[in-house]
Amino acid sequence: MTIGFGIFQIIVSLFVLLSTAAFLTWVERRLLAVWQDRYGPNRVGPFGLLQAVADGVKMLFKQDWTPPFADRPVFVLAPAIGMVTVLLGFAVIPVTSGWSLAGGLNVGVLFFLAMTSLGVYSVVLAGWASNNKFALLGGMRAAAQMVSYEVFMGLSLLGTVMLAHSFSLSDIVLAQTHLWFIVPQFLGFVTFLLAGIAETHRLPFDLPEGENELGAGFHTEYSGMKFGMFFIAEYAGIVLIAAMVTTLFLGGWLGPVLPPLVWFVLKTGVLICFFILLRAALPRPRYDQLMAFGWKVLLPVCLLNVAVTGAVMLLVSP
Repeated sequence: MTIGFGIFQIIVSLFVLLSTAAFLTWVERRLLAVWQDRYGPNRVGPFGLLQAVADGVKMLFKQDWTPPFADRPVFVLAPAIGMVTVLLGFAVIPVTSGWSLAGGLNVGVLFFLAMTSLGVYSVVLAGWASNNKFALLGGMRAAAQMVSYEVFMGLSLLGTVMLAHSFSLSDIVLAQTHLWFIVPQFLGFVTFLLAGIAETHRLPFDLPEGENELGAGFHTEYSGMKFGMFFIAEYAGIVLIAAMVTTLFLGGWLGPVLPPLVWFVLKTGVLICFFILLRAALPRPRYDQLMAFGWKVLLPVCLLNVAVTGAVMLLVSP
């Protein structure tokens, strides 16, 4: 792959990702309206399609205010960390056999886990630098929730890596040529999906924000484009987790008749719609219930999945 083509891939990927994250704000509001039997955005442009553009313009021109009591350098850096780590996570995802920014990195799974782990610094530093008790509580919640569910996310992938004999995401996709890993690794699929929702702190696992009791949690003091960066990072995180589930458990770009890119986009899109449906259908649990569910349910399930996968592989190996 030439340097010029690599730069072209990066520019196109960034444009598509940022545009998709902005467009998802409209998609989510329209789907929530359908499921809750009400109107969504329908005034700005045809079918309300320009509502996302209007929101973006409004965000750009809103006053970018920094509280005088905040730690200014860290306060400014925090949203940038969140956005950069999410975008870097896309580098290892093979959209098709010939389109992967990292060129089929042989430790793609580990790189993805590293980027999701670094994302916790964004919300923790945002809560601490704001010098606001509600923001600090949100940051502490985020630290406990995200660090805990990173453990389950990593363990849920062990069975997939064992079956594919590789940490490369391209190799994992090719290993699903005859059977998607969602069948032999259904427990890993469910665990990874739940851990991914918690990592992106999406409803019903949005405890770090907790608007009912924390106002807006870790980003209470943020406004303007700094708040917009948190917003974009959240929606880009949804796309990242959906794309990873597609790659790891749903065969990635593999599928009959249709072009590989179409298959990848279709699978990822269905998962994104499922994430939005969860927001419309489920209430938020208490914080102690969230943590107990992780350590008392997901951890044993992950360990059981690894043990059973290893035992079956030993039994069927020649």
